[in-house]
Amino acid sequence: MNRHGFWRDVVKHRTLLLMLAPAVLYFILFAYVPMAGIVLAFKQFNYAGGIFGSPWNGLDNFRFFFESGDAWRVTRNTALYNIAFIVVNNVLQIAAAILLFEVAGKWFRKITQTVLFLPYFISWVVVGAIAYNLFNYDVGTVNVLLKATGMEPVDIYNTAAYWPVILVIVSAWKAVGYGTIMYLAAITGIDTEMYEAAEIDGANVFQRILNITIPNLYPTVIILVLLAIGNIFRGDFGLFYNMVGNNGLLFSSTDVIDTFVFRSLTTSNEIGMSAAAGFYQSVLGFATIMLANWAVRKYDKDRALF
Repeated sequence: MNRHGFWRDVVKHRTLLLMLAPAVLYFILFAYVPMAGIVLAFKQFNYAGGIFGSPWNGLDNFRFFFESGDAWRVTRNTALYNIAFIVVNNVLQIAAAILLFEVAGKWFRKITQTVLFLPYFISWVVVGAIAYNLFNYDVGTVNVLLKATGMEPVDIYNTAAYWPVILVIVSAWKAVGYGTIMYLAAITGIDTEMYEAAEIDGANVFQRILNITIPNLYPTVIILVLLAIGNIFRGDFGLFYNMVGNNGLLFSSTDVIDTFVFRSLTTSNEIGMSAAAGFYQSVLGFATIMLANWAVRKYDKDRALF
C-alpha cells in the first residue's frame, strides 16, 4: 500500500523531481562520493597502494597535525574570520536592503542594486591583482598617494597586523550585493498593509523599520546565519590564497585551515596530515551547526533548520 503510494507520488510529481535531479546528482558526486577519501586521515598514504591499499597508521596523522603547532593558529584564524564575516556582512546586507527598499526612485534602486551586486561576479584572482596594485610597497596606489603627501609608505605585504581589517573589508565588498538581494526579497514579501497601518498611526520611517521591517526579517536572518555557521570552520580559500598567497610573514594572522591543507599538499606532500586536517575541519563544522541549531530550537523551534 505504502509502496504503491510512493510510486504514485513519484509519477505525479515527476516534473518537479526531474528539476530537482541535477542538484541531487551534484551533491552525490561532489559531496557524498568524495567522503570515501576520509580513510586517508587514518592511513600512511603511498602511491603504490593508493587510497584504499595504503597501510593504516591510526591517529598518527592527527598527532602530527596537532604537534606541528599549526592546529590552534589555523583553527583560531578560521573561526574568528568567519565570525567577523558573518556579523559584518549580514549587518551591511540588512542595512543596504532596508535603504534600497525605502528609496522611492525606481531607477536609482535598480542602478544601486547592480553596482552592489557587480563585485560578486569578479574572480578572486582579479580581486587579488587589484589588491596588489593598491598595496604594493613600491608602486601601489596607496603608497604612491602617501608619498605624494609627504608621508612614509606602508609595507602592507610584510605586516600581518593590517590584514584582518583588509580581508574583512574585501569580503564585505564582494558579498554585500548578493546578500542584499536576498534580504530585499524578504522585505518585499512583508505585507504592505502593516506599513500602511503604521503610517496612518503616525509612525515615521525609522519606527516602521524598527517595528515592522527588522522583526519580519528575523526568520531570514536566522536561516542565513545558521547556514553560514555551518561553514564557520571552512575558510574561503579563494579569498585568503589570492589575497595573501604563500607569504609566510602573514601566516600568523591570515593562515586558515584551507590554506594550510593546500600548502601541506603542494609543498610538503603530506597527504595523510592534509586529510586529517580536513576531517578535523568537517567535524568542527558539523558540531557547530548542531549546537547552533539546538540553541535556536530552544529559543523558537519553528525557526530552526531541523
